[in-house]
Amino acid sequence: MAGDDTFEPESERVTRTLRDQILDGVRAPGSKLVERELAAELGVSRLPVRDALKDLVNEGLVTPRPRSWAVVREFTASDVEDLDEVKAALEMLAFRLAAQRRTRAGLARLRADLDAELRAAAKGDAVPARRAAADFHETVTALADNELLNELGRTLSSRMRWLLGQHDDISGVAKEHEELYEAIEARDVPRVEELALKHLATGRSEAAAHRRHTPEQ
Repeated sequence: MAGDDTFEPESERVTRTLRDQILDGVRAPGSKLVERELAAELGVSRLPVRDALKDLVNEGLVTPRPRSWAVVREFTASDVEDLDEVKAALEMLAFRLAAQRRTRAGLARLRADLDAELRAAAKGDAVPARRAAADFHETVTALADNELLNELGRTLSSRMRWLLGQHDDISGVAKEHEELYEAIEARDVPRVEELALKHLATGRSEAAAHRRHTPEQ
């Protein structure tokens, strides 16, 4: 197999690794992120770790502490409410525009995200199912074909992916995504809006249940 010539700077690799660990729940809220320890664990110098932690602070996933450490952010109930309000406004717009503007190529990408989510949900694989569910939402935003909306989505991506991962009913969420896909494919804007409202309500109730069932750190 031919080699991959794509170069990924160490700081980006460390950022991606830590981001995935936080979003997947490998590093729990409140966990310490110490430069020296992370550098040894990931086999890099402290500089890319320092840069990665700065990036994750900017993304809203990490809270800085004095000197050379930080902690995984602990989202409060107020944080979640704020995120949910912004998510509701942006997603209603994204779903509506996606139904109006979707292309054949865009639908193919959305179908691929949905199929990956459905496969993972059928196997009970929560992490890949949640990742694919978040991919589905990001692809919907791309299908909306609004550059400012996409810019806002990129800025909030990590926090939104965290919020979208706060659910345990992976099969139920996948089913709702399948219904949304079918409505977008049919360009049925009223149906999309109806389903999006239902999906937002599901997200709120699932996030609340997830928080109740998650042990305090």
